[in-house]
Amino acid sequence: MDGDRREELDPRASGRQLDSGVESRASQRTNEGTNENPFASPNGTRPPSSHDAASHAGAPIQYEAMPRGQRYFHSRRVRKGEVEKPWALKKHPKEKWVTIIPIIGVLVGLGISGFLIWDGIRSVVQHKYCLVLDEDWSQGIRDNVWQHEIQLGGFGNGEFQQTTKENAYVENGQLVIKATLQDDKLLLSDSKIDLLSSGECTSTSFQNCVAATNTSAGNSSIVPPVLSARLNTRLGASIKYGRVEVTARMPEGDWLWPAIWMMPVNNTYGEWPQSGEIDLAESRGNNYTYPQGGNDIISSALHWGPSSASDAFWRTNVKRQALHTTFANKFHTFGLEWSEKYLFTYVDSRLLQVLYTNFNKPLWQRGNFPQVENGTRTIDPWGHTGRLNTPFDQKFYLILNVAVGGTNGWFEDQVMGKPWVDGSANAKKDFWQAKDQWYPTWTRPQMEVQKVVMWQQCDGHELDEL
Repeated sequence: MDGDRREELDPRASGRQLDSGVESRASQRTNEGTNENPFASPNGTRPPSSHDAASHAGAPIQYEAMPRGQRYFHSRRVRKGEVEKPWALKKHPKEKWVTIIPIIGVLVGLGISGFLIWDGIRSVVQHKYCLVLDEDWSQGIRDNVWQHEIQLGGFGNGEFQQTTKENAYVENGQLVIKATLQDDKLLLSDSKIDLLSSGECTSTSFQNCVAATNTSAGNSSIVPPVLSARLNTRLGASIKYGRVEVTARMPEGDWLWPAIWMMPVNNTYGEWPQSGEIDLAESRGNNYTYPQGGNDIISSALHWGPSSASDAFWRTNVKRQALHTTFANKFHTFGLEWSEKYLFTYVDSRLLQVLYTNFNKPLWQRGNFPQVENGTRTIDPWGHTGRLNTPFDQKFYLILNVAVGGTNGWFEDQVMGKPWVDGSANAKKDFWQAKDQWYPTWTRPQMEVQKVVMWQQCDGHELDEL
């Protein structure tokens, strides 16, 4: 069939050809002088997903990289320099204070802070100290400095040890005060220890120097079941105000009682505690599970009062716990700083204070003691001095010791399997008979001391006579 006939029969065919011709001519006119479609997006700005994959069938798609620095959009309506900025033409006269006032505030704050720091530093009392004792044990235990206390009467606390010279010795450059077991023969048969006859006893009291074991039925008398040691500097080194530092490691073992403390050279104001006591550090050999505090706790205290029944130590008694360790695991420095105005103890650094006491009012007033005790009027033993820190205004000496047990309450009854009762006449014997329970815990039953240093405050008037 010829072409004219086909067009008559199928006018759509001729319409398509007509339309195609029209589009071709329009496209030719529009694209004269250019190869791009003005209505198409630039290739560089088209994401790959926008391309028609069908138009590239059978051929890999290639994309042009967008020219570096080309902007996606840039307004042609606003040219640079034509944007109005009225706020930049004229500044408000008070606008500068928005900056000046904060700067002045910062400078004033810095000035006040500096003044407070300066005033704080200026107000800290700076004492002059003179060395009294620097003990490193290189010469052993010097007799002209250290005195062994040889006794077996319990030292007023009902302690269970006998103290000897042999239980204190220097080893590896350190002082060792070690608790050991008594000779079984002295405990299992009738026996007697008489330190008066041997001339060893450092006390004049019979009960502090003589003990016996009586095995007859119903008799609870036994000699001390353990041995230990106790040393002091009473004759060799003492201070009235100053500083003390003892670098030591506490013992490990149930019912051990290590102590670093000070007593007055003279009982100027009467018997204990009228003349005072300073405890730098006391601990217990029991482990950290012990409710009162084991070897992870040290306690510092001042003892003072008109009588032993009215000891006001509880008003000046503070505990400190070791940080993630115990005081038996490594050496620590236990210190004291003491003056007319204050007294404080510390561990390792003067910043880690344990006990702090400010002598800002008379201790008699602070103690609030009863006016009558045991039917007798209580008398102030310190008021006549006129000093606020009495009885802590006299010379004190240092004591190092490891005690065992005791009946004064340092180890509470019925706590953690305590094998004796304080009020029992059989306390010492009950302790000894429970040896199989506590002796295995004595893994290191000694206090080890690396160094002892004592300084006298020497500002000029500390040693005035009382």
